Amino acid sequence: MAMLPKNLPRPEECQGAQTLWYDKKKYVAINFMVQNPKDVEVDIQDTYIVLSCKDVDDNNMYNHIYFYDKVMKFDSQVKIYDRSIHILIRKVKENVAWPRLQKDANLKPNWMAVDFENWRDWANEEDEGMAEYEQYVEVSVTLPYRLMSMFEGLHILRSVALIHGFPFQMIQDIGSKKGKPPAMDDLDDLVSTATIYLQLT
Repeated sequence: MAMLPKNLPRPEECQGAQTLWYDKKKYVAINFMVQNPKDVEVDIQDTYIVLSCKDVDDNNMYNHIYFYDKVMKFDSQVKIYDRSIHILIRKVKENVAWPRLQKDANLKPNWMAVDFENWRDWANEEDEGMAEYEQYVEVSVTLPYRLMSMFEGLHILRSVALIHGFPFQMIQDIGSKKGKPPAMDDLDDLVSTATIYLQLT
């Protein structure tokens, strides 16, 4: 019988957060989809991860996942955004594909799914690491808005937009309006930190 985590016991009333994951050469990426997460606590161990938090409606969200294979708990990263909790954890066995996130192939919780949008065949890819993941998050979240502040001339911005595939007309419309800057309420921005448990034993 599997031992329950000591740090984060399961609340009496809780539900599993929608979980999207994808495999990388050296890391496993997990996204817990929680609207305005708060009181976030994460217990990362060699064989499992536990997430405990509350959503925007104060519902208790709780996920306990035993990994397909062992991970390096001290080489992990947790970032909390408006709509999700991003976690990146290094594998013990690099360059070994994970066919699933959970150890038990018979367990198929309805709150877990593969993130096919980010899943890719990395057999022929170059080495990747934490820096690549941070760059991915930083660029995908903030780059369009940073570009607007970096370039004053719209003709320069148009060239950059075309290169990176951004909708220039939308940026041009925003840049031509007077008054307050555009609201970014829908931007998945980093909002808080999490309590992370990394037991030595």
